[in-house]
Amino acid sequence: MELWESGERHVSWAARSMPVLTAIGERFALERPFDGLTIAACLHVTAETAVLMGALKAGGATIALAASNPLSTQDDVAAALREYGVAVHARAGVDRATYYRHIHQALDVEPDLVLDDGCDLVNILHTERTDLLGRVGGGCEETTTGIIRLRQMAAEGALRFPVVAVNDTRTKRMFDNRYGTGQSTLDGIMRATNTMLAGRTVVVAGFGYCGRGVAERAKGLGARVIVTEIDAVKALDATLQGYEVRPMAQAAPSGDLFVTVTGNRDVITAEHLAVMKDGAILANAGHFDVEIDVRALDELASEVHRGVRPNTDEYVMPDGRRLLLLAEGRLVNLTAAEGHPAAVMDMSFSAQALAVAWLARERSGLEPGVYDVPEHIDHEVAGLKLAATGISIDVLTEEQEDYLHSWRVGS
Repeated sequence: MELWESGERHVSWAARSMPVLTAIGERFALERPFDGLTIAACLHVTAETAVLMGALKAGGATIALAASNPLSTQDDVAAALREYGVAVHARAGVDRATYYRHIHQALDVEPDLVLDDGCDLVNILHTERTDLLGRVGGGCEETTTGIIRLRQMAAEGALRFPVVAVNDTRTKRMFDNRYGTGQSTLDGIMRATNTMLAGRTVVVAGFGYCGRGVAERAKGLGARVIVTEIDAVKALDATLQGYEVRPMAQAAPSGDLFVTVTGNRDVITAEHLAVMKDGAILANAGHFDVEIDVRALDELASEVHRGVRPNTDEYVMPDGRRLLLLAEGRLVNLTAAEGHPAAVMDMSFSAQALAVAWLARERSGLEPGVYDVPEHIDHEVAGLKLAATGISIDVLTEEQEDYLHSWRVGS
């Protein structure tokens, strides 16, 4: 708790770049949409998350927060949140058992609503804490990985309450996934390795919104970018944007830096590790630490040198090749750097806050399933962000509105 003053400064700095969420928090303080409600959240415990927690608390919520990644927790922010009256169960660098214990402790508040980042909290509710399912009225999910898991639960009839797919809004995919992930991933890689990307070959696994952002930023820094994909449409998109597209087996011998951004497992396996060049760097920007087969890397290596640089471990192969794994295969942008800039999270968390308020109001009339964020919320967040940055846009005239809503007017 002695860190709380440092955490408060950290949160205040982030809030300067989060005018939309700050304004929403001021509105919530007047409207009190969460009076009498308890929220359990499993999110990255960062300064930006603290601003979100402040907005929800201003709206009357009682909050318990666990970390969605033990390596991304900022201990000073956790202390500041405790000082603000948020029950925080998180500490940087805890082991897997403690990570899950913290999620259980957050659920001990018997929540009415849940916020998740990767679906671990929702998964535990449906497997180990089923006694609480009758009380939970709904939830929000922030990540692509989490939405994949939730849609599968819904398809199998296993999901027991409505969940809003905050990740799937246009503003989230554009601003957070593409621009935020692109910048923060390369920020983490460069902090961990101090490597120069110009002239190097970067292999980006996955060309969704996150992968697209990583590829764009790497290309902008002068790297030659190879994309690997399983989706023909995305692979074609990458090709038409000028990237070379190959299977990972063909890309593995060429890459200087590999970044996995797929939301799946075993993207880089022993087969690929065996042919990588000396000095190849391995980084993951997907949610869980399963995209790079770290166990195979351990088994292949004859020596492992931990911490050759901060967040960088060196694996020496029997033939003398050295492979560098960043952030233990976990999210490199949140482990080796500070995650997305606060201005990015202003958009994501504003959509999250408004979606939670909508869910608190509408949950009794919703069946279990995965729901899109109402479109008016997405437009409201974009409009507020433009206004905060002093940007104006055109407004349709009455004649233009009539034209768009009429089928009788020809050419």
